[in-house]
Amino acid sequence: MIPRTLYDSDHDMFRDSVRKFLQAEAVPHHDQWEKDGMVSDEIWLKAGEQGFLCPTVPEEYGGVGVDFRYNCIVNEEIGHAGCTGLGWTLHSDIAVPYIVRYGSEEQKQRFLPRCVSGELITAIAMTEPSAGSDLQGTKTTAVLDGDEWVLNGSKTFITNGQKSGLVIVVAKTDVNAGSKGISLFLVEAGTPGFTKGKNLEKLGLKAQDTSELFFQDVRIPKDNLLGEEGRGFVYLMQDLPQERLSVAVSANGMCQAVMQTTVDYVKERKAFGTNVASFQNTQFKLAELSAEVSCAEVYLDRCTELLIEDKLDTVTASKLKLLTTDLQCKVADECLQLFGGWGYMWEYPVCRAFADARVQRIYAGSNEIMKLIISRDLLK
Repeated sequence: MIPRTLYDSDHDMFRDSVRKFLQAEAVPHHDQWEKDGMVSDEIWLKAGEQGFLCPTVPEEYGGVGVDFRYNCIVNEEIGHAGCTGLGWTLHSDIAVPYIVRYGSEEQKQRFLPRCVSGELITAIAMTEPSAGSDLQGTKTTAVLDGDEWVLNGSKTFITNGQKSGLVIVVAKTDVNAGSKGISLFLVEAGTPGFTKGKNLEKLGLKAQDTSELFFQDVRIPKDNLLGEEGRGFVYLMQDLPQERLSVAVSANGMCQAVMQTTVDYVKERKAFGTNVASFQNTQFKLAELSAEVSCAEVYLDRCTELLIEDKLDTVTASKLKLLTTDLQCKVADECLQLFGGWGYMWEYPVCRAFADARVQRIYAGSNEIMKLIISRDLLK
């Protein structure tokens, strides 16, 4: 493997602590969490105690104020462990950073310490039944009435939807202003008129709670506007490179885990009187996949450097998301084939990895959207 110069000895120690924590506190319970459709509250609190949630949050709000490499380590180790039910990635990498960047001082003081501790789980509500990657098609509205905003609408496919105590809601504050009429709002669970639908049953990520959310005349204080009115679309676009990097990090972790599991398996599995690893087809398949995964990891680490330097642009991040998620699905498919019939059994990690991988090409902007972004830049 190519040495990962992005990480030093401090990162290695942190990685080791995350890996040990997941093996002790998450792996033994993940089968049950899949049956439950969600993870326990306890694992969130334990992760918070260890400093594994929102490590980039500044110290004055309860975090440790490190850079995004620590988020990457947590995400990769979750992928290695196959603990895809943990919604920490959405919480730490996507939702909470909006509060850090655009929240008022009062909002930061009120919410961030509990986000870091795991007491307050966050979600971000963008997708609607009729609007996925097209955020300008948002139908949810927010109308100012005195000192309160009144929200109406619905969202779907919301990660951490059942567990969330705080949701960042994307809504139209001016239905005639296009992208300039979109704003972000902080809505707490328990607010009258805000209800959560059923926990959605999915192809994969079965331990990850995913919900519909409904807003019927939900009144929230005027101060629950996140950032400036009408700037929501700009905020979302500015933060998408980090979101897509986060997806790529998870893809890399799962690729590495599936590869290692498959290498171990083909050395032991027998067919036609010998182990499967001795067949040239097996050797060539694994060699091809290993080369591709290594190349993708190098590009991933470079993009992480660019993010830390505040230089990761939309096109570069879109290329990364497209490359790594397509590769993740390819690795899961090819490796499952090497397991034969056993690869189709849920008890085998490669089966779960195959099911979990598919959504990666859809969320954070579908891979078709990634291709549009890249091609427009090429042909401008």
